[in-house]
Amino acid sequence: MPSPDLAAISARFAAHLHAVGVEVGPDRAGRFASTVQLARPGTTDELYWLGRVTLTGSPTDIAIYDRVFADVFLGIADVSDSRGDPNQPSVDSFDRRSPRPVPDAAAPPRSSGAPRTSPEQRDSGEMADDENVTERPTGAPASSQELLRRRNFAACTQHELAQLRRLVSELEVAAPQRSSRRRRRHRSGTSVDHRATLRRARRTGGHPAHLIRRRTTARRRSVVLIADVSGSMETYSRAYLYLLHGAVEALRAETFVFATRLTRLTRTLRTSDPEHALRTAVDGVDDWSGGTRIGEAIREFNDRWGRRGLARGAVIVIVSDGWESDDPALLGEQMARLSRLAHRIIWVNPRAQSDRYQPLAAGMAAALPHVDTFTSGHSLDALDEVLAAIARD
Repeated sequence: MPSPDLAAISARFAAHLHAVGVEVGPDRAGRFASTVQLARPGTTDELYWLGRVTLTGSPTDIAIYDRVFADVFLGIADVSDSRGDPNQPSVDSFDRRSPRPVPDAAAPPRSSGAPRTSPEQRDSGEMADDENVTERPTGAPASSQELLRRRNFAACTQHELAQLRRLVSELEVAAPQRSSRRRRRHRSGTSVDHRATLRRARRTGGHPAHLIRRRTTARRRSVVLIADVSGSMETYSRAYLYLLHGAVEALRAETFVFATRLTRLTRTLRTSDPEHALRTAVDGVDDWSGGTRIGEAIREFNDRWGRRGLARGAVIVIVSDGWESDDPALLGEQMARLSRLAHRIIWVNPRAQSDRYQPLAAGMAAALPHVDTFTSGHSLDALDEVLAAIARD
């Protein structure tokens, strides 16, 4: 007997789930096929749970998954039959040694869902007369790149982080402009260039018949990125090192990392090979994944680099969750110093992705009054907000 086409079965099952509203893309369908191939389920109970853990993304998808599973595998009893019946025991896990029970053909249909119909019957329109059935619009499943853009950096695998490096390198990092002290000749300028006008007057016998004007030019503001690489930010550190490398390459930005002390990485990241730069950066930071002393790191930056000109009129981007092991009063004092030097301070906290987030950490509460823009930056889509805040005039 020839073996079933696993790819076709997985694709058809995923297509049915997507048609009724479950967000199932090609990545989940492929993960389901790989899991079935590795686990080789011997019962439908095992197949049910393999599909449930790989094809559903939220608790609201479970009821829809149960109904579609029963439709695709017609005539097989579902483990969710006991859900909602107080007389039935709850299903905590499946037993590999016991076969899945087959329902009696004379048994009445379940009252918790629609009557069982095959996919062919649903496709041929025989359910069109049922007033309780509503069709949902179907769209194309999200691509792997679109899913990766919404994926939290902390949930990315090593393979996804490798793809993330390419996507981050394609981001357009721009810096805001500021007025320069230099002026350039321009016919619609607001001031007269007296020296150039007098030199031109020699051609007209000393009469300034033509006024040469000039206007103020614009130059790019400095951008400084300071990233927290302590233990509480370890899951986000690699993704933000990609951003630091891209900022150094695109803007010649200054980059620093800190845990218990501050380390400058600008020269280390100034190379065309990002992986080599990141390996060198990790090896050069002795306190990687250590404790967190945000106030001391900001104080060292202000004393050694900030007040000497690096922070004056610059856009400062700080990436940290705000967990401070030192006195939070020191962090508040140093953030006040930094705000008087910088043009704008952007604080990126991946923990702020939740709608219920509140800055209850003492360090975050002390720093927040001196922050101009507060954002999460936990994914590529959220990273667009960070880049927009950097480029904003």
